[in-house]
Amino acid sequence: MYEKFAELLDKNNKTAYVVAKETGIAQSVLSDWKTGRSTPKFDKLLILSKYFGVPVEYFAETECVISIVSGHFCKKRIWLR
Repeated sequence: MYEKFAELLDKNNKTAYVVAKETGIAQSVLSDWKTGRSTPKFDKLLILSKYFGVPVEYFAETECVISIVSGHFCKKRIWLR
């Protein structure tokens, strides 16, 4: 998820510090996402999606599954806590 957040930072010429200040999401929370210590809760993803003007599904992880019956397909999953 953090990779997608980092892409949005680049595209919008923002820093994590600025996003933290403007959204109210603690900078330590963003840092924990980056290091993998925690994963974002849905409410934080919603705040970020509104802030960057993207659908919340943008942050969904893509999981590819191999099925013997139906072949290869991908589905999106949003990790909620």
